[in-house]
Amino acid sequence: MTNANDNPNDRSPDSLDDDLEYLPQSETSPYQYVNTISADRENLRRQQAAFQVHKRRQFRTSVILFVLTLCSTFLVSSGYVPFRWLATKVSPQYEQDMERLILEDALKTGKPPETVSAVMWDSVLSGLMYAIPLMSILFCHEMGHYLQSVRHRVPASFPYFIPLPLPPLGTMGAVILQGRGVATRRQMFDIAVSGPIAGLVVTIPVLLLGIYQSGYEKATLSGGLEFGEPLLLQWIIHWIHGPGLPGESFMITTLGLAGWVGVFITAMNLLPVGQLDGGHILYTLIGRKAHAVAFLVIAAGVAMMFIQGTYTFSLLFILLMLTGLRHPPTANDSEPLGKGRAILGWLTLSFLIIGFTPTPIAEADRSGAATPAEQAEPVAADYNADVI
Repeated sequence: MTNANDNPNDRSPDSLDDDLEYLPQSETSPYQYVNTISADRENLRRQQAAFQVHKRRQFRTSVILFVLTLCSTFLVSSGYVPFRWLATKVSPQYEQDMERLILEDALKTGKPPETVSAVMWDSVLSGLMYAIPLMSILFCHEMGHYLQSVRHRVPASFPYFIPLPLPPLGTMGAVILQGRGVATRRQMFDIAVSGPIAGLVVTIPVLLLGIYQSGYEKATLSGGLEFGEPLLLQWIIHWIHGPGLPGESFMITTLGLAGWVGVFITAMNLLPVGQLDGGHILYTLIGRKAHAVAFLVIAAGVAMMFIQGTYTFSLLFILLMLTGLRHPPTANDSEPLGKGRAILGWLTLSFLIIGFTPTPIAEADRSGAATPAEQAEPVAADYNADVI
């Protein structure tokens, strides 16, 4: 017999057969009740199986993209050493050209010339010292979002890393796809703020160690890339190494460059616009007023690019405008956020002040520069990562 606390939906069709004589007889057959339960259970099993297949596909895609991004960051930082190694095997002329370049570099620096194999191995180590820390930073950032989504039972995909085997970074970061309008105000805040914080937990030690291993060197007239100095980087360099002498550049190691990219990506994500982490955080703090802030940020950014004549953020601004500057409402915008979360949110957004730089990457142009001995002021920090 069915007890008052029993749930008929949890019972097997066989057990229900014993109670059919006690079911009220109506215009429908009593067996229709059993068939409906069986159909519901079968439908539920199919939905669960389909969901598991979907999550396995998501996980497989996430792993593949992670490996590809790891490879792309390694290739860029190592100077595409696997392709160069293959070129030396199929073209003796290419190997001779490399030996000539190595000898010319040794004459400039006064250091003993290395063999081609030694230079290749140095490139491999350089690639690993950049790719592994950077991917650790990206992984922790995205897992901060994902684990909070799991904690709050908000549907979200696994992290999708974006490989870009082109200098100077080798990646465009990573994204997580989340169901729109599912999270409440408090849940949205927790998910958004956890990514930057988790990423910075890894970024700061990597940056400190990388800058500790770096140092000032005499400026040269060679080209390369110069990476902007946010306030955080200036403080750490001055704290560890002090000010540079006239005619010196701060040469950062690949490990330090990985930390710089971590700061750069965190600052970009904290821009209070649309679907970026900063857009989520600001919307949970001030509601729809965040839309006006987003429009002001984009307008200021476009004006800055025109004034400076640099278009570093053009692609980012285009993507933001395509995805929408307005933040969609949460499942419950009236849910109280609490004083603790509000303080944490404003502190996290304030990282923009010390982590943002208006000219993050620029090509060094010293064609008309004076010799290092003639420099009257220290030159800007040059994060030269050229590999022979």
